[in-house]
Amino acid sequence: HGTFLDTYFRLSVGQCVRTLTTSKEKEEVTKTLHTLTSYLDDGPQTHYTRTLQFLISNINADWLQLLTVAQCTELWDGLFLRGPPDQTLLALMDGISSMSAGLDRLVSILERFLQSGRLTVLLWTRCQGTGLSDSPQLRETLLSRLVALPDLTANQLHHHNKTLFLPQQYYPLLARDMLTVLERTCQALRGLKDCSLTFVAQALGKACVQGHSGKQVFGVLAPHLSSCTLSDMVWQRVCWKLLENVPERWLESVLTGMCYFSPRPDALSRIMGNLVLKNKKAQFVITHKLLLLQYKYETRVLSILLGYLAQDRERRPLLIQVLRSLCQAWANPSAVRHTPLEQQLYVSRALLLCVGLLSDAELQELRSELLQCMLGGMQSHLDSSVVRVRRMGMVVGECLSSRMDVNGAKLKFEYEHDEETEELLSLMTPLSEEETELLDDRLDLPQDVKGKTVPSQAVPSQAASVAQKSGADPDSELDSDDELTPYDMSADQEMSQAAPPRYLRDCLEAFLSSEDPVRVDLSLRAIEGLVRKNTSTAREVSVELSKVLLHMEDRYNTVGFLSLRQAAMVALTVTDSVPVTEYLTTEFYSMNYSIRQRLDILEVLIMSAQELSQPITDKEGPSKAIQRVTMNTPLYPGDDPIHWRQVVERRIQSKTKRLSKGVTHPPAKPTPNRYAPVAGHFFFPLLRNYDRPQVTFDLLGGDHLVLGRLIHTLGLLMHLAVNAPVATQMGRALLDFVWAVRYHVDQMVRRGVLFAVCSVFLSMPSQSLLVELSDQLFETRAWLADVAEGDPDTDCRNLAVQSLVLMSFFFFPDQEHPSVL
Repeated sequence: HGTFLDTYFRLSVGQCVRTLTTSKEKEEVTKTLHTLTSYLDDGPQTHYTRTLQFLISNINADWLQLLTVAQCTELWDGLFLRGPPDQTLLALMDGISSMSAGLDRLVSILERFLQSGRLTVLLWTRCQGTGLSDSPQLRETLLSRLVALPDLTANQLHHHNKTLFLPQQYYPLLARDMLTVLERTCQALRGLKDCSLTFVAQALGKACVQGHSGKQVFGVLAPHLSSCTLSDMVWQRVCWKLLENVPERWLESVLTGMCYFSPRPDALSRIMGNLVLKNKKAQFVITHKLLLLQYKYETRVLSILLGYLAQDRERRPLLIQVLRSLCQAWANPSAVRHTPLEQQLYVSRALLLCVGLLSDAELQELRSELLQCMLGGMQSHLDSSVVRVRRMGMVVGECLSSRMDVNGAKLKFEYEHDEETEELLSLMTPLSEEETELLDDRLDLPQDVKGKTVPSQAVPSQAASVAQKSGADPDSELDSDDELTPYDMSADQEMSQAAPPRYLRDCLEAFLSSEDPVRVDLSLRAIEGLVRKNTSTAREVSVELSKVLLHMEDRYNTVGFLSLRQAAMVALTVTDSVPVTEYLTTEFYSMNYSIRQRLDILEVLIMSAQELSQPITDKEGPSKAIQRVTMNTPLYPGDDPIHWRQVVERRIQSKTKRLSKGVTHPPAKPTPNRYAPVAGHFFFPLLRNYDRPQVTFDLLGGDHLVLGRLIHTLGLLMHLAVNAPVATQMGRALLDFVWAVRYHVDQMVRRGVLFAVCSVFLSMPSQSLLVELSDQLFETRAWLADVAEGDPDTDCRNLAVQSLVLMSFFFFPDQEHPSVL
């Protein structure tokens, strides 16, 4: 019987097609279209696609012009809007992709197709299994047309594309249609009817893997699913089945979007269920990839992920597994040295959040592992030369110590608080207000005790008690001083009985033998001015004073001690450059000096060189050029990347050739300064004995901080020696030195190497570079390209790119460098 009907309708459709092809009468065309429309309700639809293809191919036929606009809308358009939606979508998309004439009409029909809810019908028919035959090729084609509709229409329509076809309009529409289908599925399951969510899950996965898992899809799905699953178990089972049916190759994109847009951990738990236990790919994404390999997500997403693992008793073993992985990653010295700061901060956040979710029993069980992680991780972080890494280790160590409460002792470090440290500390907040209310309910506390605090009136302050006492005295108002205006003493200064010193010998004597803190303070504040005023006397005691100041300690907590001592040493170095620099550079490699003292020597040398490099014609005097350095500012002016990048930009602009008719600015004329004659005394002694480890000092060993500062200092000294006669020798020696440590494990050392290379390119004359370093240029260029592409530190990559740009402008002006620029 079915074969007979199929044959009958096939012959009838063929007759209608022939009639339309040859007909020239309006009534005959109208009657034939009515016949075709009636077959959509009564007959099989195996020939529907051929009918649509015939209509599309004859969109400009003469017989279609016989119909009015209303008849076209009702009969011709109705054939597209009343039949099987999957076949309609395929026919329309093929027609739009292949046709140019009559395209507007097809676009209008597709727009009406989307607006009339036909996508919902398409998805629902696939859930019921009444769509196209389950051919894998046909299903994949339908999925591709459905998900890639904005791309396909944009490629064909270009600037004439419809607003509804844009991604920001289409994908939210698709998400809302999916929600409607899920609602119908819940109703069907309550009515004991079978449904399949395979096609919907495939459409969701394909949309997400193409980059639409964000606000356009899960921004619509996640809040609605969260509210629907709050008290409806059928909705929860439908969500679980939906995610289980997502193909594994698309599952990561779906889980990422779901985790990002879920409002709370309990909502994610209701939507996903125990998918992380059933699917190995989901387990890898949740417990490893989103926590250890990717580090772009907010703290809120981390909290939701870890909270999801902690929500269910069956998932808590995965929380313990994640904690162990995070401990290994955080305490790994190689990871601390070679991973970006952003990733280290991300792992630190995840570790603190994970520890905060542990119960007391779990904490006791993992105490030894956490203690080992804390001690090893803190050692790795504190050994770093990067301030943020050290501070991160201190904060995490404090938090772990506070959570474990080892023998009642808690670690406490002194560090500068900023937004980063405050965020890490806030992750260890015991309970939120909502969690406190839940805890109160579980503990069955009396209602009059829950949430109450002691009113401020119940604890009178000392002032209030005094007022009550004074109020009892009837004569108290007579002695009141409230009406008297207080005298302003804010500008008053404490009178000092000691007079400031007038001679350098007095300052030296105060530093060596005086036990009077006032005298030492006055001497420290006066010594810089005395050195600059009495240069001849200062040269007699310059080395001795420098030695005393270098070993001087802040015994009396003098305000501004570091800056005052440093300014005095800089004044001595500027006044008597050769003997003082010889002393300082010799002491830099001597034994029994602390790291702080060696860094002080480098600071004094670079600040002195900067002052000496000022032009002699500068009428403001050299003292105006000096920059005061305190503990709260960078150790060197060159530590600020903006400083040297501006120099690089200016040099590039000066070397760039421009074809213009306007007046060009003449290059700056070199002017004499006091640094050029003595630049070698500052520079070359610092390259002496760097490879000889001392008892308390190993520059090429574990003292990475000093090595990084030394290379930065040498680079700055090289930059300040621009146009100096000794610049060529300095540049060659500096490149030979840094070439041996260019692959150092510490990122600060690598930054210093890159900065030194930039300084050489900026300071040496181009002719000297080509003559002296011609063999090293191409090797240096290849090394910089490797660093720019593969170094784990962001600043190193940026410095390498800047160096490549600089080399391109200086040495390869005739070549194009699109990848660098």
